[in-house]
Amino acid sequence: MGFQGRKTVAGVDGAKGKWVVALFDGQDLRMSVEPDVQAVLAATRWCDVVGVDMPLSLPESGYRVSELEAKSFLGPARSSIFHTPVRAVLDTQTYEDACAVSRRITGKAISKQTWYLMSSIRQWQDVSFAPERVVEVHPECSFRHMAPDTSFVSKKSARGIGQRLSALSTWLDPVSVHDAMASLPVEPAADDALDAVAAAWSAWRFGRGKHRYFGTSDGVDRIVA
Repeated sequence: MGFQGRKTVAGVDGAKGKWVVALFDGQDLRMSVEPDVQAVLAATRWCDVVGVDMPLSLPESGYRVSELEAKSFLGPARSSIFHTPVRAVLDTQTYEDACAVSRRITGKAISKQTWYLMSSIRQWQDVSFAPERVVEVHPECSFRHMAPDTSFVSKKSARGIGQRLSALSTWLDPVSVHDAMASLPVEPAADDALDAVAAAWSAWRFGRGKHRYFGTSDGVDRIVA
């Protein structure tokens, strides 16, 4: 039957200018690396829900409520969420200009980490998608929701990777995760691949109405877990 004939979800995570895509249909897990958002949308066109680890809504001023609520949920890991810049920052060409625009509107500059995400944020702002099919997720929220008793450490560490694999094993056969990751090109980091699978977990829950959300219940300002 294949992925085109079964209910399928996807998780998407940025990986050094490209995108890791994890497809899951309830039985099989497959992963790929796509060069841009248009390719991601093509690769996930059969999916019922696509979870994306990237801001899909931008504030006009201030901070998004979804991010503030997600930060509160994460507690000590709150720094893993970078505040989404205000929409006007998208039109800037340099970090200095971006900071100036942000200061004028919010009173604060944007971080360098946020600036490095601008190209990826712009890609999603430049395409059209159904907000009830393509939803924003944050993998650290997903992991902490699927394994609430785990004290997660850095996803860059061996222990952190092991913790995340263990958490995913409550949903997937861990061998399927290993095999899917082994099929990827050499470039993506392990944590990017695991984040994509976690994003697929949140998409799976969203498609069944079992998700938790931060912010609004619709796509105006929502992070799904």
